[in-house]
Amino acid sequence: MHKKNAIVIGAGIVGLAIARSLSEKGYAVTVFERNEKAVSASIRNFGMVWPIGQPNGNLYERALRSKSIWKQVCSEAGLWHNEVGSLHLAYSDLEWQVIQEFAEADKNVRPVKAISAADALHKSEAVNPANLKGALWSADEMIVESRVAIEKIPAYLTRKYGVVFHFNTAVTEISYPSVITGAQHTFNADEIYVCSGADFETLYPEIFAANYFTKCKLQMMRLIMQPDGWRIGPSLCGGLSMVHYKGFEAAASLPLLKEHYKQTMPDYLKWGIHVMVSQNAEGELTIGDSHEYGLVFDPFDKAFINQLIIDYMKQFAVFKDWQMIQSWHGIYPKITNGQTDFIHSPEKGVTIVNGLGGNGMTLSFGLAEEVVAMQ
Repeated sequence: MHKKNAIVIGAGIVGLAIARSLSEKGYAVTVFERNEKAVSASIRNFGMVWPIGQPNGNLYERALRSKSIWKQVCSEAGLWHNEVGSLHLAYSDLEWQVIQEFAEADKNVRPVKAISAADALHKSEAVNPANLKGALWSADEMIVESRVAIEKIPAYLTRKYGVVFHFNTAVTEISYPSVITGAQHTFNADEIYVCSGADFETLYPEIFAANYFTKCKLQMMRLIMQPDGWRIGPSLCGGLSMVHYKGFEAAASLPLLKEHYKQTMPDYLKWGIHVMVSQNAEGELTIGDSHEYGLVFDPFDKAFINQLIIDYMKQFAVFKDWQMIQSWHGIYPKITNGQTDFIHSPEKGVTIVNGLGGNGMTLSFGLAEEVVAMQ
C-alpha cells in the first residue's frame, strides 16, 4: 500500500506542528526551510504557551490541546518546559474589578482565581508590593525556551517519525503536485502545506492581498540571568495585558478599563504595548512587547518603545538585575477581519496554514491536529 507523502514549507512552529500531526497520521513528511534554521517569529517571542489569552470555547480548548502536545514533545525531546502559571497584577480599583469579574465568570471553566495582594506576593518575589490591590492567578500557563525548542524539534521529529528536513532550501514555486526550489529541483507530494509565516506573501501575493492580511512588528528585550538562581515563579503581566487579550472579554468592566487607559496611557495603546515577563531555564528574563501594524516597517527598533515597556514593568515587577543583554523585533502576519487563523486551499492538494497572529506558540499544535484531521 502506498504511504502518502506530504511536503511542509517552513520549519517554524506552525510547520513543525503540521509535520508532527501528519507524521502521527502515517504520512511520510518532508520539510523545506529557507534558512539554516527557523529564525523568524517562532523564536522571537516569550516562549509562552498562554491559554489565559484565549476566549472560552474552541480557542481555549485548542490552547489546552497544544499545551498537552508541547508537554509530550518536550518530554520526549528532552526540552526544558515549566508549568509556572501566570499572575495578572492589579494596581488600581478598576483593574482589580476586572480581575474579580473575570475570575467569577470563568471559575467553572478555567483554573483561575482572584487572589489577595499577600497571596500574590507569596507566589512571586518579583511582584512589586507598592499599591498592589490583588492579582489574577491562572494555573494553565507554561513556558518553553522557544529559541532552543524550535531548533531542536526537527531532530526529534526525524528520530521519532523519520521526517526529512531540507534546510537552506527556499521553495520558489508551487504547482501541485510539485514544489520547485531555488536550485530548480522539483519535489512531488500527495499533499503540500504552506506554513511559511510572513514569507507566504512571496509565494501567494494575490491571496495575501485579498484576505485582509497585514503584518505586525513587535519589540522585545532579554534581561541578564538573575543572580544566585533567583526565580520569579509565574509569568507576570500588568493590567494592559487584560485589554490586549480576547480572553478577558468575559469581564463586564473591561470596556471601562480600556477607556481609562486611552485617557491615561495613550502612547501605550498607540504602539500596542502590553507588558509581560517570562523566565527561561538559565534565569534570563524575556520582557515585552509592542505591536505596530503595516505592510512595511522601519527596520530599526525604537528606543522609546523599549523604554515605555521598562517603565511600565517597573510599576509591577521588582527584579534583582535589570541589565539588558538583547533587544530585537519580530514580524508576523496578522488578519484584520477578526479571524484567528487562515486555512486556505489555493488549488487541490495545497493548504496554506497561516494567520495565527501572535498566538503561534499557544495554538499551533492544536490547530495542526484539526487541519490534518480534515484531510
